[in-house]
Amino acid sequence: MRPIRPRLALLGAALLAAAPLALAVPTTAAADTTATPTVEEQRLDQAAPQEILRRSGFDDVAPDFARALAGVRSPAEAERVITRAGRALWKHAVDRVQGRGPAGGDLSRDDDRPLYWARLGMTRALGQWQPGFPLTDARRAALLGTLERTSRGEDSLDLPAGQQIKRIVVTGFDPFQLDADVRRSNPSGAAALALDGTTIRTDSGPARVETAVFPVRWADFADGTVERTLLPAFRSGPRRVDAFMTVSQGRVGRFDVERTNGAWRGGYPDNANVSRTETVPIPAGVPTPHSQPQWTTTTLPYEKIVAANTGPVPVYDHTEVTEIPAGGTTPVVRPDGPTPGSTARAGGGGDYLSNEIAYRATLLRDAVGLKAPGGHVHTPVLQFGPGNTDPATGQVTDPDFVHNREAITAQVRSILTVVAGTTR
Repeated sequence: MRPIRPRLALLGAALLAAAPLALAVPTTAAADTTATPTVEEQRLDQAAPQEILRRSGFDDVAPDFARALAGVRSPAEAERVITRAGRALWKHAVDRVQGRGPAGGDLSRDDDRPLYWARLGMTRALGQWQPGFPLTDARRAALLGTLERTSRGEDSLDLPAGQQIKRIVVTGFDPFQLDADVRRSNPSGAAALALDGTTIRTDSGPARVETAVFPVRWADFADGTVERTLLPAFRSGPRRVDAFMTVSQGRVGRFDVERTNGAWRGGYPDNANVSRTETVPIPAGVPTPHSQPQWTTTTLPYEKIVAANTGPVPVYDHTEVTEIPAGGTTPVVRPDGPTPGSTARAGGGGDYLSNEIAYRATLLRDAVGLKAPGGHVHTPVLQFGPGNTDPATGQVTDPDFVHNREAITAQVRSILTVVAGTTR
């Protein structure tokens, strides 16, 4: 996922760290308040999201969740209900994409958008919930954090132990740039749903894939959602990952293996219409090198990926970055990577959240001493059919749109197979 830059044809709230819910709610708790719907939640009322929910059978998710909340009698019960509902939504989305259970409607099964819009219906219901017991803003925010993590697969990376199987983590993203076209899907999220819990067969043995889908929000990343999700899988132990691949939507008509990631946020608005221009902030308590490096590098087998016949779309080893050279003040584009002592202004994956997830994941890799293939892959832009490009008059789906998304997912799987075959 990359912000639009003049040189390229590109397309492309806060998740708080969970408060300890075991603590008793103070008797002096503030009066219950309900949240104003977020920018993302307000888009729910448009026709396209409602049609996507209806045509996938996900239109009952938020109402059912609201009814479940109405019966909750304590913060502890709220935690249990929300955890169960969030995990059920993630499982429902994975099952639908992978062909298990009823389709729920005529929307193609490979679609990632029902998960996104159903989750927003649930977060809006949680924000407007008025329980019959004291609930502070902080406690409500902690419950929101639980809902976000469980409904994204962030708390359920179920990697198996043992030396007879390899362990791989893949991440995707929510749809984004929705003010321009609320119909948009994100092929990286679709690929994550299609791959979760699957096994890839390679010449060197089977590999189990576990996935999660991340929000397109600066604040969640600053609060450590990436590190909180990946750290248990990156630490030493019998379930440690053998490879990881962060994935997002990038350029038109190409896949890119991003060679270098930069420690810079370029300010492009996120899904909450918030901008951030700053050095990538690392949350307290996260293992990280000191001092914070300006650049990190992929350990994905990019030469093998580029050389392999992974699918119809060309795959590139993308080495370009933007830097301020040592002693300089003006950003310079470098086609072959950063120069010594330079300051990052854009990695190969740009200066948006796709670059940031790659930077955070590879920085964490280095901090904990994980010796494994890992890095970022950009997919092509997912495009609607030629007669369906106007969001004002277009349909929420079309045959070309479905074909393009399915083809991107298939090629992500092929690229991942190359990665899995290079692990020890």
